[in-house]
Amino acid sequence: MVDVGVRVEVLGPLRLLVGGVPVDVPGPKRRAVLALLAFARGETVPVGRLVDALWPSEAPASGRSALQAHISRLRRHLGAAAMRLQNSGDGYRLELGGDECDASEARAQLAQARSLRGQDPIGALAVLERAHSLWRGPQLTDLVDIADIATAIEECRNLQREVTDALIDFAVAAGRARQIITLATTQLVADPLREPSVLLAMRALAATGEAPEALRIGREFRARLAEEMGLDPSPALGTLEREIAGGAAGPTTPAIARSPATRLIGRADQVTALRRLMASERLITLAGPGGVGKTRVAFEVANDTPDATVLMLAPLTDPAAIPHALAAALNVNVVRGDVLSACAAVLGGRPGLLVVDNCEHLLDTARDTVAALLESCPLLSVLVTSREPLGLAAECTWRLAPLTFDPSVDGEQEWSRAPAIELFIDRARRIRPELVPTPSQIRTIGEIVRRLDGLPLAIELAAGRLSTFSLTDLHERLDRALDLLGDGRPTADLRHRTLRSTIDWSYELLDPHEQRLFRFLTVFPDGIDLADTERLAADLGMPGDSGAALAHLVDASMIDVEFDNVSEDNVSEDNASVDNASAVDIEGGTRYRILETVRAFGFDRSASEGESELAEKLLLRWATRRASAIGAGLTTEHEHVADAALRRELPNLRAAWRLARDRGSLDTAVTIVTSLFDAIEYRDLIEIRSWADELVDDADLANHPSASVAYAAAAEAVYHRGDYQRAEQLSKMGMERASDAEQTCLCLLTLSVTALARGEYADAISYSLRATTITPRLAEPFGIAALAVLYSGGLDEARHLNNKGRTGATWPTMASWHSYVAGEIENYAGNPLPAEEHYLRAIDLARMCGATFLVGVATVGLLTVRSTSGRIHEALLGYREVIDYFARTGNWTHLWAALRNLADLLNTLGDQECAALLHAAADQAPDAPAYGPSPASSPALLVTDRTELLENARRAIDIQIAQTEVSGQRR
Repeated sequence: MVDVGVRVEVLGPLRLLVGGVPVDVPGPKRRAVLALLAFARGETVPVGRLVDALWPSEAPASGRSALQAHISRLRRHLGAAAMRLQNSGDGYRLELGGDECDASEARAQLAQARSLRGQDPIGALAVLERAHSLWRGPQLTDLVDIADIATAIEECRNLQREVTDALIDFAVAAGRARQIITLATTQLVADPLREPSVLLAMRALAATGEAPEALRIGREFRARLAEEMGLDPSPALGTLEREIAGGAAGPTTPAIARSPATRLIGRADQVTALRRLMASERLITLAGPGGVGKTRVAFEVANDTPDATVLMLAPLTDPAAIPHALAAALNVNVVRGDVLSACAAVLGGRPGLLVVDNCEHLLDTARDTVAALLESCPLLSVLVTSREPLGLAAECTWRLAPLTFDPSVDGEQEWSRAPAIELFIDRARRIRPELVPTPSQIRTIGEIVRRLDGLPLAIELAAGRLSTFSLTDLHERLDRALDLLGDGRPTADLRHRTLRSTIDWSYELLDPHEQRLFRFLTVFPDGIDLADTERLAADLGMPGDSGAALAHLVDASMIDVEFDNVSEDNVSEDNASVDNASAVDIEGGTRYRILETVRAFGFDRSASEGESELAEKLLLRWATRRASAIGAGLTTEHEHVADAALRRELPNLRAAWRLARDRGSLDTAVTIVTSLFDAIEYRDLIEIRSWADELVDDADLANHPSASVAYAAAAEAVYHRGDYQRAEQLSKMGMERASDAEQTCLCLLTLSVTALARGEYADAISYSLRATTITPRLAEPFGIAALAVLYSGGLDEARHLNNKGRTGATWPTMASWHSYVAGEIENYAGNPLPAEEHYLRAIDLARMCGATFLVGVATVGLLTVRSTSGRIHEALLGYREVIDYFARTGNWTHLWAALRNLADLLNTLGDQECAALLHAAADQAPDAPAYGPSPASSPALLVTDRTELLENARRAIDIQIAQTEVSGQRR
């Protein structure tokens, strides 16, 4: 489909053009939605924000529906370009090119003009004239009552002032002051107390031979400022007056210490938010790890702020030099008296911005200096960049995160828009201008920036290495990124020569105990919580308060902190002491993580200190304790907390598992697997099942005290993938080694489910009823026995057995299991309504506690009820989802059951061919569970390709879904 041009104009009355043709957008709320989406510059605007903007006092109950109606009508207004208005998560975005919104176009042209000034001043002036012409009159006058739009309008007014200032400034510098003299004086009349307007008007008048008039304007401004506001003008006015009087007036554009040579990518939102925050906060510290781009963002703010001064502290090593460096930045020559007081006198008489860059290594003196300036300069704002906050009461800390990149997003085109990837490509083209990445190369770039944590410095250094390496070569060498990513040439900023030097700068500012705690924290690949950190500090014999050391590591940007939604609020205080202790031990809360590049640095330091072996031992000790706590929690009413902890800690447990196997630490490996038996049984976490399968191949396992449970866990794992012979074998090996009732019971349970899947119902009943005599987990074995009796034809006895197990359904998974079995019983009895209620309760309970396997099997039962009840469309949609789910998890035991039930439904719908194919495949499959009478399948149907089989099933579902929709059977 050919893309149709769209343009939204907001620098005046709202206007929409599609394909160059104006389109009327009626209604203030619809126009407001269009304006808000246009101002978002292609970013997603959440639904909640749109609803709040349209109904600021109180959104009606139908607010979301009304918004959706406006969105739908806007798509109609867009016509052939309707695809530009997209749903994105819980929000909407309007895809506009840089020249398809006049506000964005004006910003781009202002930036372009600034970049052209040194090489093509006439061209830069022409660009500014085009930008200035984009304003068409009063902005969005019918929408100013909407707060978000009013804020955006004010930003556009500021942008207009910037464009006008630049236009006047560039015209004077280019010798064309006469053509903008009216503009300069008009802007002065509009805002007579704005000093930049005064200075520009004076320069324009002086450049056209009107020096006396220029000086008059200066005198009147000085008098008006004193009379109306009690203020003195900045020194810039006096300087300009002397230049005009001496006939040497020239450009007065504020000079920033460093003008970036490259465009800032991926930080527009942060820059805008910082500017807004500066309106209400006098001291903002932009904090974050080394290389995250703090200085670059601060310079972007300073470059667009009149009277900004930048104080660079990175080159300084002597704290006493700070006042002298500030005097140099202000161009103040102090020959006697206090230097800082002299600087304060210069800064104190006017509004202004002071950027203090890189404070962390001179933190105490920088703190005192900033505090003194804020006290003596009431109109001064200070923007600090530091890896650690100053610690002043007036300080507002803003932590700058790495650039975003979501690897789960599909499509290389979407990837290329990610700020981290866009930055890499932009910098790479400075080395290799011909680079146009292919989809495959974009994937490689995505992996590179992901492994570099989205750190702008690391990305820029990596892109610079394309002068030497190909993308593939660079990707393969990222394990050496700490030293590889640097060009080795002398730079003004020694901290940024390599990633290692960047991190080392922060590391050396820590005290030795903090350095040691940091090194040991890096052994955890996905961070740990506060309680585990305190235990680690105790294991290390760390003196003093470990919490204080941890807080300083966060402040110094060596580690990141986040807060988990699972907390003590989810834990009842009325439980028995043992259960409550387990729950508290695995709850969420504060969590500390370390960027991968910083972790690599910590690993190297640990190795150089000879600590690697001890660090690995502490990781294994943690894994033993944590797996045991999680396993205990999975069989309590706090199961949902334990499940969340398991999923949260999986990356760390994975690292500990592999380390245990590599080091031959059998005790740790056995503890991890046996503690997580219930996770293997009821959670489709394939990785943990593979650990159990791997463990039973260890020759030393047979003599371990917990070998019986390990064999039972492996039996459960292979049962799920349909290897019933292996499951039975492992269960019996476990039975032979069982040393207590609990071990015997777990082996009996795996034997019983294996026999049930094989259709060996008598054995399943025998094993499971034997288990009921030795375990308090009555719901599980009685439920298995009930299913075996039910499938043998004993309906009433099945009900009796399942009811006996109800007393053992004391945690959510067991309650879900009991409800699932009850659903099966009522389903076989031909009672669809109670069957559906039981299945739905089983699904709800299983979802709540994370028992995904039970969600799947109960859904299969629910779909048979819906099929027989005539709710065909619902059933077909459900089969599509559950087949995909079991296929993803590799659970062919229950995938075959779902496919057979689907075949029965397809047969009744007239698709006998696909139904026969599915039944034939199941008949031939060794891993398909037992099944009752089914339609005869043709012996000629030999099915070997399971991928093709699943595609046939999906295709048949899609065809039937389409037919039900056409025939009106959709329910």
